[in-house]
Amino acid sequence: MKTHNFFPVIISAILLTPFPPAKLLLCWHTGMKGYVYLIAGNQMPSPDQQPSKPKGIKTTLYIYSLTNINEVSREGNSPFYRSISTEPVKQVETDESGYFKIKLKPGAYSLFVKKGELFYSSQFDEKNNIHPIEVKKGKTTEVVFRANYDALY
Repeated sequence: MKTHNFFPVIISAILLTPFPPAKLLLCWHTGMKGYVYLIAGNQMPSPDQQPSKPKGIKTTLYIYSLTNINEVSREGNSPFYRSISTEPVKQVETDESGYFKIKLKPGAYSLFVKKGELFYSSQFDEKNNIHPIEVKKGKTTEVVFRANYDALY
């Protein structure tokens, strides 16, 4: 049986490509990664007790185009939403530790999780955009999403 050594062919293909290899690798990493943590229970500071470490949760993270508070159907004044009128972009499943990684085009996005049938997100910027995240070309944006709907402060 005859074997072929493809290593020189692969190296030649990389070296002869019209794009520098570093740029090819960069475009593969445009997106975001991070963790979704569940924060629950009493979170009031206490000199007798250190705050508990957040626990990652297995859930779905919903990614929408940048969404303002005026573009959702809000449940009272809470951070729960019945519907979101902006464009859904992608969704990603987290693992048991809450970790996720997803490729995205450069742009501005809003992040949500669900509790029951309602969307949830409690972080805002100064323009009332809900949990805004910016993804830049060739960069992996690191994200921490805190689902603190069962926490007491």
